[in-house]
Amino acid sequence: MSNDRTRRVSARLAAIQESATLAVDAKAKALKAAGRPVIGFGAGEPNFPTPEFIVEAAVEAARDPKNHKYTPAKGLPELREAIAAKTLRDSGNAVDPNDVIVTNGGKQAVFQAFAALIDDGDEVLLPAPYWTTYPEAIRLAGGVPVEVFAGADAEYKASVEQLEAARTDKTKALLLCSPSNPTGSVYSPEEVRAIGQWALESGIWVISDEIYEHLVYDGTPMSYILSEVPELADRAVVLNGVAKTYAMTGWRVGWMYGPSDVIKAAANFQSHATSNVANVSQRAALAALTGPQDVVAQMREAFDRRRRKMVEMLGAIDGFAVPEPKGAFYVYPNVEAVLGRDVNGKSAATSAELAALILEEAEVAVVPGEAFGPSGFLRFSYALSDEDLVEGLGRVQKLLG
Repeated sequence: MSNDRTRRVSARLAAIQESATLAVDAKAKALKAAGRPVIGFGAGEPNFPTPEFIVEAAVEAARDPKNHKYTPAKGLPELREAIAAKTLRDSGNAVDPNDVIVTNGGKQAVFQAFAALIDDGDEVLLPAPYWTTYPEAIRLAGGVPVEVFAGADAEYKASVEQLEAARTDKTKALLLCSPSNPTGSVYSPEEVRAIGQWALESGIWVISDEIYEHLVYDGTPMSYILSEVPELADRAVVLNGVAKTYAMTGWRVGWMYGPSDVIKAAANFQSHATSNVANVSQRAALAALTGPQDVVAQMREAFDRRRRKMVEMLGAIDGFAVPEPKGAFYVYPNVEAVLGRDVNGKSAATSAELAALILEEAEVAVVPGEAFGPSGFLRFSYALSDEDLVEGLGRVQKLLG
C-alpha cells in the first residue's frame, strides 16, 4: 500500500465501493421524490411497519431515564439473555449470554466477525452470488475474498467440491449465508452438514449469517451450522438480528456469538468503535424476541404470496431463467439470454446496463448481478406491497416481452 502522505483519502477507504443495493434504493427514492412513478425492487427491507407491541416497548423505554445513559458495550444483559434463549428455542444451540454481543445492525456484526478473525492476507471463501457488503468488510479487515460461484443450475449453492478447490494454505474462514441474500437459496440440512464437516476437517472457521432464518417457505427446513455440526462451536461465529424477522431495519439491532476469546476481542473493538447500541432500540429488540411471535408468521405468509407471484411473472419473460427461491425475500433470475437483445431501439451488454435500461424505460429499479458477483443476473426484492409488485413486474414484462 502506498505511503503517499499527500493522499487526501486513505487508500483503505478509497477502495471501498458504495453499497450497490442502497445506491439503487436511493436513486429510486430520488426519482420518486422528483415526481417519477418509480417502483423499487432494490432494498432488502420489509414494507411492513414494526409491530405495534415493539414500538410501544420503545416508547416506554424512551421515558425511562435509565435508558438515557451508557450501558455495557456488549449490550443490555437482559437482551443478551433473551438472544441466548431465542437461540436455544430456534436452533437447539446453547449459548452463554456472556458470549453474545449486541451490535448496531447486522452489518456491524459482519465487520466485527472479520475484524476479530482475519489478518492481512488471510483468504475468506465467499460463495457467490454474495451480499454486497461481505467482500468490502473482508478487505477492510485486511483479508482477501475468494469468490466461489455457483450458477442458477445449482440453485446458486456452492458445493463442498467447489469450496475444496478454492481452499489454499491461506484460507482462514468461510462465509455461509443461508437463506441467502441475494438469491433466496436455502442450503438443505445435508448440504449444511457436509459443508460444516468439511470446514471442521479442513481447520477453517465458519462465519454463519442467519439473519433470514425465519423466512423460509414450502416447508423448507432452516438448517443451523452448529445444530448440524456441534463440533464446530469452537471455530464458528454466528451473525443475526431483528431487522428482517420483525421489520426493524431502521432500529439497528444485530448480534453475534461465538467462542469466548473471539467475542472478547470483538467486544473490545466495539467498546472503542461505537460502545453500546441505542438502549431504546435494545429494549425494542427485547420486546420483539420475548413477545408474541404470531406477527412473524403473518409477515412470512405475505412474503410467500409475493414470492410465488414474482416467480410466476418473471418466469413469463422471454429469456429469464428463474430458479424458485426457498427463503429470504429475493428472486434472482439469470438474464444472460436478454443481453444484446433490442429493447426499444437500445440494448444492454451487461446486467448493469440492463438494470439501467429497465429504470430508464420502465421506471422500475432493480439491482444488477455485478453488485453480488458475476454479471448476467438481476435481483428483485419482493419486500414491497402486492400492488407495487404486480404493477412493477407488469412494466418489466411489457418492456422485455
